[in-house]
Amino acid sequence: MERKASIDQTILSPGTVSINVKGAFIVDDDPSRPPTPSDDGAQHDTDIRLPNHEAVVSHVALDIGGSLAKLVYFSHEPNSKDLGGRLNFLKFEADRIYQCLDFVKGLQDEFRLQNGSRTGSMAIMATGGGAYKFYDDIRRILGIEVLREDEMDCLIMGLDFFITEIPREVFTYSDDDPMHFQQPHANIYPYLLVNIGSGVSMIKVSGQRQFERIGGTSLGGGTLWGLLSLLTGARTFDDMLRMAEVGDNAAVDMLVGDIYGADYNKIGLKSTAIASSFGKVFKMKREGENQAEDHGGLSHENREKDNDASNSQPAFRKEDISRSLLYAVSNNIGQIAYLQSEKHNLEHIYFGGSFIRGHRQTIQTLSYAINFWSKGEKKAYFLRHEGYLGSVGAFLKRQPKNWGRRNSFEECPVGRPTVQQEED
Repeated sequence: MERKASIDQTILSPGTVSINVKGAFIVDDDPSRPPTPSDDGAQHDTDIRLPNHEAVVSHVALDIGGSLAKLVYFSHEPNSKDLGGRLNFLKFEADRIYQCLDFVKGLQDEFRLQNGSRTGSMAIMATGGGAYKFYDDIRRILGIEVLREDEMDCLIMGLDFFITEIPREVFTYSDDDPMHFQQPHANIYPYLLVNIGSGVSMIKVSGQRQFERIGGTSLGGGTLWGLLSLLTGARTFDDMLRMAEVGDNAAVDMLVGDIYGADYNKIGLKSTAIASSFGKVFKMKREGENQAEDHGGLSHENREKDNDASNSQPAFRKEDISRSLLYAVSNNIGQIAYLQSEKHNLEHIYFGGSFIRGHRQTIQTLSYAINFWSKGEKKAYFLRHEGYLGSVGAFLKRQPKNWGRRNSFEECPVGRPTVQQEED
């Protein structure tokens, strides 16, 4: 009877659901998680366990960007007597948005089955450009109202939640300690958010929901994806990252050592530093052409054989190209981020967005750029759920006052939240 009353109250007034984040932790190794079906188009990321939350949650959140759709929803533990539940994190490629909506429809059916609620009781919180582009389709397929939320507002709310509430979520990188975790804390402002998706937005955050976009660049994840699809034939972003892991950019890039023969110590450049991205390509191609000319060209028969050989064995390996371009894009973003942080006097720089995907080379490059240009005075921070800032923020939009351990989203009379110290 109490559970039915709770369900009815959730349906009538969803904002009264208070999510209990006490004891929250990231589920690093979950053998109970069934493998992702190959035909649903989803990629599951690590869940966040909420061991003390019992109330019904009647909404899901969806952040639909230019490249990916990111989904966050709450579920109770299946086939378990344990209390609590978990936040689930899934992503779909944007061209599989209808498979994503089919997945959400399955969640909707499951919610009705478990809770006996009336049709259309589960709400969809949506953000990102796709919340507008696919608005009519979402309403038609799911048969429920779609509540659209501002993208930038959701990004900041999601990041604030991860920084203040979730242990072992935020980390810094160094060669000696690749994941040095930061403890959740309340005094986090001001900071710079560098959100890297298809493009890049750089947002100065002065307080809760007090932010302004101060810059960005069109050279982001979409740039890397687009160019590598042309240059390597790779079909997915993850394929490109896998190729970059085994590539050698020195086969493509011109390094400081190629120019000086050693480190350039006077200005602090190692011999392995990149002097020119793709700087060796023109020179190596020209040398090949000159060698052909020096040998008087090729006969028609030999030219055909040479063309066949060049087609089967490219002069530049796609793995090397992938690594070079990954470094070029990441270094560019890192330097622009440093310049913005310097201009606005921001010491802490958080990198988010689905471009990163926990990829070590990307994290290493961004971290090195901030450390090098700031001479160690500024820090680059990363997140394990870096691609879900917007969807988590949209999820939190359906919450009441004072739900977090630090009351991190309590509304002030003027509409701006204030941070309070943890009371646990």
